Amino acid sequence: MGSSTKSLIKDVVIIVVAIAVIWLGLQAVFGTSNPFYVVSSGSMIPALEVYDVIVVEGNTPFEDIEKGDIIVFYSPKLYEQGKERVIVHRVSLDMSTDAQKIVRTKGDANPSSIAGTDYPITEKEYLGQVEYVVPQVGYITQILQPPINYIIIAVIIGVMVVKHFAGKEKKKIEFQYTKDSSEVNEPDNNSEENKDESTDNTLHKEIADDSDKSFENNSDSEYTKSSESIDDDKKEI
Repeated sequence: MGSSTKSLIKDVVIIVVAIAVIWLGLQAVFGTSNPFYVVSSGSMIPALEVYDVIVVEGNTPFEDIEKGDIIVFYSPKLYEQGKERVIVHRVSLDMSTDAQKIVRTKGDANPSSIAGTDYPITEKEYLGQVEYVVPQVGYITQILQPPINYIIIAVIIGVMVVKHFAGKEKKKIEFQYTKDSSEVNEPDNNSEENKDESTDNTLHKEIADDSDKSFENNSDSEYTKSSESIDDDKKEI
């Protein structure tokens, strides 16, 4: 077996172990076997749009669920038949009795609750409460099966967070760079101005010297001619 093959196998093993650790970690953090679900219907519009990804946490006890909470649960009618159809709706009514807590739910876009689907919801159908919503990420995960799609969603969320903080840090660095550049360039501008002033003084001095020389060595007509030259020089300057 070549070294390249060994390296490839090693990389694959590392990736598989990393995925397993991430997945188990997500389950532990959110307290549920499936922390992520993709919205597949419009029954909760506008709160939840189709292909939104909801992050569900199962750490909230069913006893603590109140009216207005958005929860994820199995359809009670199908669950009795051994089928697991997952639904996300909002709690609309507490139907609890002295013996058992029972709630009724309703989709925000639905006109009313549906018997066998929205109620009666008990603890055995309850999966968790919606904690976060990630808009439209579900578009790219519909073709994949769990847990790969959930891991991809987790990676996307992580990248979004990293880019968010990286963008802030980049802006901070650019601002500091601009500030430092301004501090460095300021003396150069002053030096340039001083250089221009020095050049002007030298030109005026040379003109003055030429004027004195003409006055000493030439006649009145020559002095007048020299003066006209000085005026021309000043115009050029």
